[in-house]
Amino acid sequence: MDLTDPQTLARAVAEGDRRALARAITLVESAREDHRPRAEALLTALPRREALRLGLSGTPGAGKSTLIEALGMHLIGQGHRVAVLAVDPSSQRSGGSILGDKTRMELLSREDAAFIRPSPAGGQLGGVARRTREAMMLCEAAGYGVVIVETVGVGQSETTVADMTDVFALVLAPHGGDDLQGVKRGVMEAADLILVNKADRDPTAATHTQADYAAALRLMRRRAQDPEGFPQVLKVSALTGEGLGEAWVAVEALWRWRRETGHLERTRAAQRLRWFEEEFVAQALARLGHDPRRGALRAEVEAGRLSPPEAARRALEA
Repeated sequence: MDLTDPQTLARAVAEGDRRALARAITLVESAREDHRPRAEALLTALPRREALRLGLSGTPGAGKSTLIEALGMHLIGQGHRVAVLAVDPSSQRSGGSILGDKTRMELLSREDAAFIRPSPAGGQLGGVARRTREAMMLCEAAGYGVVIVETVGVGQSETTVADMTDVFALVLAPHGGDDLQGVKRGVMEAADLILVNKADRDPTAATHTQADYAAALRLMRRRAQDPEGFPQVLKVSALTGEGLGEAWVAVEALWRWRRETGHLERTRAAQRLRWFEEEFVAQALARLGHDPRRGALRAEVEAGRLSPPEAARRALEA
């Protein structure tokens, strides 16, 4: 089988070939310009299949990877096929990433019904990788009914994943802040579910954290795409499995409500437009970066003979 051919690769992905899926994700993630036409042809040839897209973020140490493994095992037990796209931070100096999430999910990685793919953030802001959307499309085409995107996990700015998934969950640990911390805008506004993990370690602290964030959410205006009772704050334990069933019931209930009311399709349409705008800007910047006049303008700016805004305007006009 010639997996270098986009059409052949797309067919293999659609048939559930895990090797083909891994190779396809490598292709779409490639930064080589000569790989882009093949990657685009691959995406065009894919069958359109729908999966529940779950974004999951949280502070470092909240237990995101362990929680995803426990949730993944729970879902496989219910007959689901689960794909996990884990984004690891990249070094600002070397550009490298550890990509250790698959190692953390040892049990899940052994399951035939699971597919785990770590990817480097590569300097991309918002906690996701540049090609996470394409990777999601590939996992859906391969027949995975649930696609989980785990972000880098750095703080309040990680809202990008909410713009590419159907349901967004924020994972916190007990003692994760009071109600004043909870009303901070940013990631809290985007969260559909807040999961207080490690509830088994300190049940009292977990209950207090749950109450604090529930009070904070009541101060925020409920969005049109939320049914009654959402956003929710739930206690869970990745270690004991406490609350995992209830958390998944909440995820599915919200997803189904948005799907049946038309909110899901409108949200996905808006996400596709946002993807287009981001890709348009990224490709425009890449082309400008290769413009031979850029070097002369950089020299003028560096020497102080030209202001950065004026140099940028001249580059765009050219």
